[in-house]
Amino acid sequence: MPLQNRADPSGALHAVAARGLFTGNRGILHDPETKRLAGRRWTTRAWIVCTCTWKGRHRDVWGHNGRGGGAGWTELFFADEVTALAAGHRPCFTCRRDAARAFQSAFAAGNDLPSVTAPQMDERLHAERRLSSRSAPLPVSPDDLPDAAMIEAAGQPLVRREGTWLRWTFDGYVKTARPTAPAFAITPPSTIAALGAGYRPVWGYAEV
Repeated sequence: MPLQNRADPSGALHAVAARGLFTGNRGILHDPETKRLAGRRWTTRAWIVCTCTWKGRHRDVWGHNGRGGGAGWTELFFADEVTALAAGHRPCFTCRRDAARAFQSAFAAGNDLPSVTAPQMDERLHAERRLSSRSAPLPVSPDDLPDAAMIEAAGQPLVRREGTWLRWTFDGYVKTARPTAPAFAITPPSTIAALGAGYRPVWGYAEV
């Protein structure tokens, strides 16, 4: 039985068999005895996206990985970095330092900031991401968005890559028509600005 640890673009967690290119966390969310969600969907504002392999370390997913045999952080998985950014995560400064610095630079440039720290990015993203924001989804014009900015149109998560519109699924992307219905941003506005300023996330594969 798969754990409920696969995130969709809105940040909601699902129990599906599909694997992901990246892992990440929002703090401690699980009970290591039952390996089930403990109720909360985040315990920190620092939502990060990490590489699945780092320095040969191994973890018991949703097990006792913390100090003194505690839960440790709850491993979540993302189809790709595009999905993780849509859900409101940012690159980890420990295991993905180069990507984190590139994102930090683009975040500052895209949002007209002289500089920005990780906590400042976390504070801003927490107020914008679908799962933690109290604001209504932002209506957007699909043609005005940079590649990799995820939107919702007609109830579907969609994204553009090099002129081609794709529908997101847990198993990959499927080519689709340009959205014509009203569209709403899934990716947080500050991250959309970072994408517009040149940050290039890692994509998963696209079905044809």
